[in-house]
Amino acid sequence: MTTTHTLKALSKALLLATGCLTASTVFADQKTPEQLYPPLTSEVLPELAAKGSYSVGVQTLDLVNPAQFDPATQAKKDRPLKVEVWYPAADSANAPLTSYSDITRTGKTFTLQADAMRDVAINNKEHYPVIVLSHGYTGYRTIMYYLGEHLASHGYIVAAIDHTDSTNADVDFKNAPFSGFFSTLINRSRDQQFVLNYFNEQSNFASKQVDNKNAGVIGYSMGGFGAVNTIGGCYDFNEQTTAMFTGIKDPAQIKQVQQLLNSCAGGQYKNPQVDTRIKAMVAFAPWGGQHNLFNASAMQNIKVPSLYIAGSLDDISGYEGIKNLYNQTGSTDKYLLTYKNARHNIAPHPAPAIAKRSSELDIGHYYEPSWSMRTLNETNKHFVLAMMDCHVKGITSQCEYLDLPQNGDQAVVNGKPLPAWHGFDNRFSTGMDWQQAKPRTK
Repeated sequence: MTTTHTLKALSKALLLATGCLTASTVFADQKTPEQLYPPLTSEVLPELAAKGSYSVGVQTLDLVNPAQFDPATQAKKDRPLKVEVWYPAADSANAPLTSYSDITRTGKTFTLQADAMRDVAINNKEHYPVIVLSHGYTGYRTIMYYLGEHLASHGYIVAAIDHTDSTNADVDFKNAPFSGFFSTLINRSRDQQFVLNYFNEQSNFASKQVDNKNAGVIGYSMGGFGAVNTIGGCYDFNEQTTAMFTGIKDPAQIKQVQQLLNSCAGGQYKNPQVDTRIKAMVAFAPWGGQHNLFNASAMQNIKVPSLYIAGSLDDISGYEGIKNLYNQTGSTDKYLLTYKNARHNIAPHPAPAIAKRSSELDIGHYYEPSWSMRTLNETNKHFVLAMMDCHVKGITSQCEYLDLPQNGDQAVVNGKPLPAWHGFDNRFSTGMDWQQAKPRTK
């Protein structure tokens, strides 16, 4: 055998060995939950992104909302809802950290490392407001688990919903991407209100620790579409938009469905009343404003403090549509955080490894071309906690984090950069804009 042939043979053998090693490494990695949030010095993070004083517990509940309208059968049907609940853990809790398993849009499974203990006792020293957390279309209940864990560590009970008919597991996003959309339009706000009612009004593991007077709701994309409705932004579908988003063509049926869709505050129709426990709403990239799906008068009557978070290049919900929702919202305490040059994926956790090796259909659920997902997540933690502490818990000092100049880029004036936003270290508040209804106090 010539030297050349020998080298080729060795190269082939090395490639095969490397391939086997890579395959075995991937297989081994699949048994170990992925860590999406490796340690990062707090010097580059906003202040309120720091973990709170509580250890975190987590439980999975299977709830049933009885006798709900089912678009598939056109009849009433019990609606199952799987809910992931994060909460302050008892001081005595001592269990291994758990993990979260789900699937991508194309059905690929993954498991992520949690910073929470499974099924441990709740801390019984305080009462904690309930925050409902609502994913987009499609999604899953742990897609914003970083927010659930973060808020729980600061003294909240966070209930994240798997919205039936709207999850990655429910929808064949490649072949029938809109199969669950009609159900999503009808049920998103209803699901949010039902889960809030469950924790406040029914017997459950956290019943004795729930603050029954204060609560909040957070929604991303279609979850934001629901959250705006839950706080009083009544839907205002016309015949054209009803037909467009349900696929119905029969004129008589369109009118019937239009009446069904135009509900308010968790499925109410006549004289809707917003749940007085809800003291704050956060909507990440809320859908619907670009299609004028909310009643303008109802939006003006919203009183709940509201934070809208958007990417300036959002091509799913439309940045102008999100700004319109912010402008129409009547709350005296309202805010708009804009991530400049971001698109729609401003709320999910970073992409799991399996999505990175897959198609755009999977990685496109998480990836932002101009932003680090870690940076977005940490900033979201900061502002969401400020919002909930200020308006749900009424901690006045936390409101200072919501009283900011418009631009965070620290422009140079007279040779010196302007101060960073409150809560951000020098040089690390760039790339964001802020609007607020009230004039700055400083």
